[in-house]
Amino acid sequence: MTTQTPITELVTHSGGFHADELLSSVVLTRLYPGAKLVRTRDAQTTSPRDGRIIYDVGREYDVARAIFDHHQKNAPLRPDGRPYSSFGLIWHHFGLTYLGALQVPADHAAEIHARIDAEFVVPVDLMDNGALDPSVAGPLAGLTLPVLLETLKPVFDQREADADDLAFQAALPVARAFLEAAVRTKAAKARAEGIVTAAIQAAGPSRVLELPMGMPFRAAIEKAGADHILFVVHPRDKDWAINTIRQQEDKFENRADLPAAWAGLTDTALEAASGVTGATFCHNGRFIAVASTRAAAMQMADLAVQDFERQAREA
Repeated sequence: MTTQTPITELVTHSGGFHADELLSSVVLTRLYPGAKLVRTRDAQTTSPRDGRIIYDVGREYDVARAIFDHHQKNAPLRPDGRPYSSFGLIWHHFGLTYLGALQVPADHAAEIHARIDAEFVVPVDLMDNGALDPSVAGPLAGLTLPVLLETLKPVFDQREADADDLAFQAALPVARAFLEAAVRTKAAKARAEGIVTAAIQAAGPSRVLELPMGMPFRAAIEKAGADHILFVVHPRDKDWAINTIRQQEDKFENRADLPAAWAGLTDTALEAASGVTGATFCHNGRFIAVASTRAAAMQMADLAVQDFERQAREA
């Protein structure tokens, strides 16, 4: 959305709040820091006018008039038929500008905008519209971001006249921290992708990928189609790590586990079990091991590859 009139008011509804208008406020207050944030249900104030953006109230969705509600009949839907909340509408129209304000490089912005939408915005939209039940999160249902943000509302017997507004203002930096962290994480993955891709090309057919530092790597390995890589080695502050590669981002199953004989061992016990001088730690879950030197880390990774290939031959 473009406007010739400076934005002086950001208007949303008063009373109890939800994640959608709270996160919308995060975006809009970043873009228009000089605008007054108004929480009201007054019909005159929630009506469009120059210099005002209205969201999650007003019963209209009209970009030209800067009103972004989703509670009306024939409410706005995504192309796939899923409903928008005010957050989805604000992200759709202001998200790219918001990413620019956070100094996300222009060549990464479109991809990050789409990823944030799919992984962060859509779940908020669906929950706000009752199209996604929090119970799908199982034991973590009470720990989803929309639920946690709503716990910041005043409790029933502590509702002074300005309690909701004070709670909203207190919740705003909390919501901001989560959204901006999501952006930072996605931006970091985009930056890491180039480094990981170059390392894959340099590694050739090796089943061990060496990186210059710890960074997100799974998505880049998958995108490159490097299915042959089993372990990733990189330096840490004072030692070196050997990492497994998850088959899926949200699953614990790995392409290959570290050897079972190493599980839970440290220092001399791990050196004895692995035969590697400088081996210092292997997690009991066999998804990470640590060595004191690069040479020891690469040796451990090579042994882990041999162990995996031996098991594959015997299967």
